[in-house]
Amino acid sequence: MSKRRIFGWMCFDWAAQPYYTLGLTFIFGPYFAGVATEFFAAGGLSEQAADAQAQSMWSLGQTMAGLVIAFMGPVLGAYADSTGRRMPWIVGFSMIYVLAAWMMWFLLPDGSGLWFTLFAFSSGFIAAEFALIFTNAQLPSLGGREAIGKISGSGASFGYWGGVLSLFVMLLFFFEANDTAGTTLIGTDPAFGLDPEAREGTRVVGPFIALWYVVFMIPYFVWVREPKPVVKQGGVRAALGDLRASIKSVMKRPSLASYLASSMFYRDALNALYGFGGVYARLVLDWSLTMIAVFGIVGAVTAGIATYIGGLFDSRYGPKPVIKTCIWVLMLVCTIIVGMSRESLFGVPLEAGSNLPDIIFYLCGAAIGGAGGALYAASRTMMVRHATAGRPTEAFGLFALSGKATAFLAPALIGIFTLWTQSPRLGVSPVIGLFVIGLILLAFVDPNGDAETGETE
Repeated sequence: MSKRRIFGWMCFDWAAQPYYTLGLTFIFGPYFAGVATEFFAAGGLSEQAADAQAQSMWSLGQTMAGLVIAFMGPVLGAYADSTGRRMPWIVGFSMIYVLAAWMMWFLLPDGSGLWFTLFAFSSGFIAAEFALIFTNAQLPSLGGREAIGKISGSGASFGYWGGVLSLFVMLLFFFEANDTAGTTLIGTDPAFGLDPEAREGTRVVGPFIALWYVVFMIPYFVWVREPKPVVKQGGVRAALGDLRASIKSVMKRPSLASYLASSMFYRDALNALYGFGGVYARLVLDWSLTMIAVFGIVGAVTAGIATYIGGLFDSRYGPKPVIKTCIWVLMLVCTIIVGMSRESLFGVPLEAGSNLPDIIFYLCGAAIGGAGGALYAASRTMMVRHATAGRPTEAFGLFALSGKATAFLAPALIGIFTLWTQSPRLGVSPVIGLFVIGLILLAFVDPNGDAETGETE
């Protein structure tokens, strides 16, 4: 297999990662939460109620995006496999990704554009996830069974390092780390004359994400070539028929059914941690955006290292042990997060001004980054072991369905618990239960998969 093709495929992770690192978790997400909180507080809500409303609004956007991905992902995957063409879909969703990312610029500090940018961000997130379905489907063609784990882990690790670099660039040249002076982390004004009073150094994260993707997808489009498509007659109707047959066949494959159900819950929980980690730091620990950005660097660096190491373990021992270990780590992290506030740790009062919660949450960020990255890479390796030959895009469409069928569940539960308890901290508690369910269902998954017996009838 061409090393250039493998590297080109890895470049998708590098190009797309800033949407998650800068957009979802560490820059735009916390900025959105802060702007929304001030907007609702200005409308007469108490500080606690405004925090809860802001987190619920953010959860609504992710809930709606998850529903779209859940319903449309498998259908698009089945159609792509039937037509034999994936690249046009990747190009199309890339265009939506770039446009939607650019629209983040329009969230002003006074709350103008709040709903518009929430819609834009959610649209870009949907496009990124759809593009991921099609690029993941190319993974089985990149190497043999023993090499897939290492390729998957290396690609994910490469992507996380892209997230680290993009975060460094934002902090050093654009992001207003010093709120009072409006200067960057190195004490300079935001580049290109961006106005710090209008938070343009923060808002530029959208155009930055868009341009990063355009530049670093070039190796992908240059070196990743697909074989001449074998077009199946029947178009959409035939594709939907194949999808129905595949879904029915899942029930005859206990290992695949258990894995899809397991990943449905644990990936939903992981995405919730990514989506609400920065928001939690902003609303519960009252962190500045600078502290959240440093938190992002810590998480992204550990993700880059741990994901590569996880890929090596995956190649040697298989993906299942890696997945189990990561879930246990993330369950521990969630327990700590729910039990910690600025004033106490599991009910034990802390001294006024104690920095222990900050230290603990930085460690939690490292654990989330490392375990989350390795879990992501090992999960798609396990899916390869269950993918029916000749229909990988459909398989990863089902994988997306399992990951997004309840993608609305974690954000919705967080939103409901947050409003019920009026506490962003306690609102995160349902995530623990989702990890537990995923771990239980994983026990019924064959470590070697069942791809050999998984022919669609």
